[in-house]
Amino acid sequence: MQSFPEVKKFGTAPVFFTAISTILGAVMFLRFGFAVGNVGFLGTLAIILIGHLVTIPTAMAIAEIATNQKVEGGGEYYIVSRSFGLVIGSTIGIALYLSQAISVAFYIIAFTEAFSALFAWVIQTYTLPPWLIWLLEQKQTIGIPALLGLTYIMLTKGADLGVKTLYVVVATLGIALAAFFLGQTDYARTTDFDPMATVTDAIKMEEPQFAELADTSTTTILPTDTTRQDDYDGPTIGPAAATSPAEPPASPLIPIGFFTVFAIIFPAFTGMTAGVGLSGDLKDPGRSLPLGTMAATLTGMVIYVFIAYQLALSASPADLADTSKLVMADIAWQGWWLIPIGLAAATISSALGSIMVAPRTLQAIARDQIFPTPKVNEWLSEGKGASDEPFNSTLVTVAIAGAFILMGALDMVAQVISMFFMVTYGSLCLISFLNHFAADPSYRPRFKSHWVISLFGALACFGLMFFMESSYALLSIVAMLGLYFAITQWNKDKRSVALIFQGVIFQFSRQLQVFLQKAEKEQTRSWRPSAVAVSEHSFQRLGAFHLLRWIAHKYGFGTYIHQIHDYLSRETNQRARECKDRLIQMAESSHSNIYIDTMITPSYTAGISQVIQLPGIAGTENNLLIFEFSKNNPAELDNILDNFKLIKSVDFDIVVLGTSERGYGLKQEIHIWITASNYQNATLMILLAYIIMGHKEWRNAQIKIFAMYPEDTIEEERNRLFLLIQAGQLPISPNNIEFIVRTQDTNTDSIIVQKSRDADLTLVGFRTEAVDRNGKVVFEGYESIGNMLFVNTASQKEIK
Repeated sequence: MQSFPEVKKFGTAPVFFTAISTILGAVMFLRFGFAVGNVGFLGTLAIILIGHLVTIPTAMAIAEIATNQKVEGGGEYYIVSRSFGLVIGSTIGIALYLSQAISVAFYIIAFTEAFSALFAWVIQTYTLPPWLIWLLEQKQTIGIPALLGLTYIMLTKGADLGVKTLYVVVATLGIALAAFFLGQTDYARTTDFDPMATVTDAIKMEEPQFAELADTSTTTILPTDTTRQDDYDGPTIGPAAATSPAEPPASPLIPIGFFTVFAIIFPAFTGMTAGVGLSGDLKDPGRSLPLGTMAATLTGMVIYVFIAYQLALSASPADLADTSKLVMADIAWQGWWLIPIGLAAATISSALGSIMVAPRTLQAIARDQIFPTPKVNEWLSEGKGASDEPFNSTLVTVAIAGAFILMGALDMVAQVISMFFMVTYGSLCLISFLNHFAADPSYRPRFKSHWVISLFGALACFGLMFFMESSYALLSIVAMLGLYFAITQWNKDKRSVALIFQGVIFQFSRQLQVFLQKAEKEQTRSWRPSAVAVSEHSFQRLGAFHLLRWIAHKYGFGTYIHQIHDYLSRETNQRARECKDRLIQMAESSHSNIYIDTMITPSYTAGISQVIQLPGIAGTENNLLIFEFSKNNPAELDNILDNFKLIKSVDFDIVVLGTSERGYGLKQEIHIWITASNYQNATLMILLAYIIMGHKEWRNAQIKIFAMYPEDTIEEERNRLFLLIQAGQLPISPNNIEFIVRTQDTNTDSIIVQKSRDADLTLVGFRTEAVDRNGKVVFEGYESIGNMLFVNTASQKEIK
C-alpha cells in the first residue's frame, strides 16, 4: 500500500516488500492463535489453503492486468472502472473505498491491542480512580489519538513517507517473527502435538480452567502453564495478566464455526495487491509485478503454515482461542516487548498504507464525476500541493474510520472488510477471465494468467461470501445493487457498454453462430419467422418498422434494413451512420428486439440482391421478406414487382405491407381473408396474426377469419378450417369465423373492403401466378381501408 515517487524506477524488491509487509500484519498477531484454537492445526491449514485459492488467482490477475496498462490514480479502482465501465466500476469502486477506509479503523483498533497488557499491568499495579480505569480499558483511548496523529502526518507529510518506513517495518516484522519461532514453552515440552485439537475438545474434557473462565462474575486469573517464564520487570503479558473485574475476557468456551473463523482471518492473507500502484514506476513491470506479487503471496502462505504449527505446538487450544491474550508474546523469546513492537509496526504501517490509498480511491471516483452533484465531486477531487494530495477525501476517510473505531469491535470489522475484499478480488479475477474470453488484440499483458485460474478465483470469491456469512453477503449484494441503480440514475450519460463486455458478447455471439451453423439441424416442419424488412422511407412511414418489431418481439427474429439509393462515398457513408443512429434510438425507445442496419446501393435491384443474401442474426436462415408501399402513392410497387422473380428465386416467404393514413388504427381487430385460390397462404397468415397478437400493443385484439368458397365446397372447407384451428390451439373463436358463399359474379375486392373497413390490419393472400398475370392490380382497390398485409408463402406451413 506504500506509494513511491514517480521519478524513481524500481525493481522487484519494492513490490515484494510492499505486499509482504501488508500480508504479515495485524491479524497474524491478534487472531491467528484464535483460529488455531477454534479449528485446530489442520483446520487452520484448510483456512490457509482456501484463502490462498482466492488470493493466488487474484495476485496472478492483478499482475496480468497491471502489466497491460499503467495503473493511474485510484489503483484497483482505476483497473475495475476502465475494464467494466464507469457505472459498474464505480459501484465496485465505492465498495473498495469503504473496505480501505474501514481498514484504517481495523488496523488502528489492532494497534491499540499492543497497549492492552501495559494498561492491564498499570491497573493491577497502581490504585487509580474509576474513571481512569474505565478510560484505560477503552480501545478508543489510544485509537482516536492514533487516528488523529496519522491524519496529521498524511496532511502534512503526504504519501512520500511510505517509502521511508517500508524497510523499517519489514525489518521489525522479521525480528518479531524470528523471536516467535525461537520461543519455547512448558506446554510444548510436556504435551504431545495434536493437529486435531480444538477448544471444543477441551470443553468436552471439562478442563478445570474452563470452569473458572466460565464464571465471569468474578475476577479471572488465566492459567500460567503455557508462559515462557523470562525474568524481567516489565508488564505481565498474556496468561499471567489479570483481567479487570469490570470487563471479563471474551469467553473462549463458545466454539466458533469454520467459515466465521475464516471471515475473521481472511484479511491476514490480503495485501498482495499493494504493489499494483507501482506498475508505472518499475524498470520491468512484466517481470517485477508477477514475480514480486506471487513471491509475497507464496512466502506469506508458507510463513502462516509455520506460524500455525508453532502456535499449535506451543499453547493449549484454550489459551489460543482466548482473544484477550496476545498469545504470540507468550510464546516468543523476549516476546513481552518484541511482539508488541512488531504488532505496532505492522499495524501502523498498514494503517498508513490504507490512509494513503483510500483517499486516492475516493478522489479518483470523484474525478470521474460519479457523485450526484458537481459540488460534491469538485470538493472530493480537490488536491493540495504539487503532489496533488487528496486533502478533502482524507477528511472523509478519517470520519468513516473514526466511526468504526468508536464501535471498537475488531472481529466485526474484520468480517465486514472480508466481504468487501471478496467483492474486489472477485471483480479483478473476473476482469482477467473476461479479457481472455474477449480476445481483444489491444489486451497484451506481459504476464498472463490462465483463464481457468481466473474463473476459479472469481467463483471462489463470490461463493465464499455466502459461506462466511450469508446475511452479510445478501446485505452486501442488496447494497451493491442499490448503489448501482443510484449511480445509474446520477450518471445517465455513462451507461455505455464497456469494451470488455462488448468483446465478450461478440465472441460469444461468434461462437454461437459457428456452432449453430455446424450443428446438425433437426428437420422440422414447424415455422419460426426470421424476417428482413426493407424500406427507404423509414422516417416517413413507420408501418414496416412497427410490423417487424411486433413479429420479432417474442416468437421471431428481425433485421431492419434502411436503404439509401446512391453510390458509396464518404458523404453517403456518414449519412448512413446518422440514419442508423436514429433508427437505433427509435428501436430503443420502442423497446424492440430488432437488429438495425443501413445499406447504400445504386439501384433497387442491387439492394434486393444483397438483402436476400444476408445471414440471419440468430443463427437461423432468413425466411421472410417484408416490403412496404403507400396505398395513396403506389409508385414503389413497380420496384417490388420488377424484382419479384429475383426475390422468389431464393424461396422466401414474402409480405408486402400497404400502408394508409389510418395506419394500424386501434389495434383491436385483425382480419384474415382466405379463398379457394390462395388457401396455401392461409396457415402463414394465421401464424403471422397470432405472432403479432403476442405483442402487448395488440393484447386486446381479436382475430377474425373470412373464408370465401363456392357453395358446393363450403361445408367441407368449414370442417377443415375448424379442425386446423382446434388442432393448432389457436385463440380464434368459432364465432369469429365467417364463411361467405362465392359465386361467379362475386367481386372479392368489394366484399373485403366492405367487411374490413373497420379492421386495424387486414391480411390477404396472393399467388405468384396472379402477380405475373395481373401485375400491380393485385395490390390495388383497397385504398379505403386500413393497413393491408399481402402474403405469399414459398411453401404451405403446418400448424402443430
